Amino acid sequence: MSTFKLEIVATDKIFFSGDAEFVTLPALDGEMGIMPEHDTMVVAVKAGELRYTVNGTVNDCAVGDGFAEILGDRVTVICDFAEHDFDIDVMRAESAKERAEERIKAKRSQIEYVHSQAALARAMARLKVTSKMKQNR
Repeated sequence: MSTFKLEIVATDKIFFSGDAEFVTLPALDGEMGIMPEHDTMVVAVKAGELRYTVNGTVNDCAVGDGFAEILGDRVTVICDFAEHDFDIDVMRAESAKERAEERIKAKRSQIEYVHSQAALARAMARLKVTSKMKQNR
């Protein structure tokens, strides 16, 4: 099967670098699937679930906001965070979600509101990926 070079870069690490057959990104207007020789473009990525296929195996991960540069034989995703489904602490993500929702309700300042929305998006992305992992068991 045809492949392309995929790099997923988080702010603190290179999360994945290797050949992939397919990747599904959480784009602003819905999921976007990318195959080898895709048209060149730059896409905004929102916090959510990213799936990539390597040697026929689908890998799920949670990613934060960022962007993806798509060049026919290369896809580079740069995002706030990236975590494998099996590395996510579900209880911690639930706790973070609740704290963010409480801070949003408090409506203290615009800056705190924006930070709380980002924290909520991260927690929701983590929970989405882990809930899918539980269903597959």
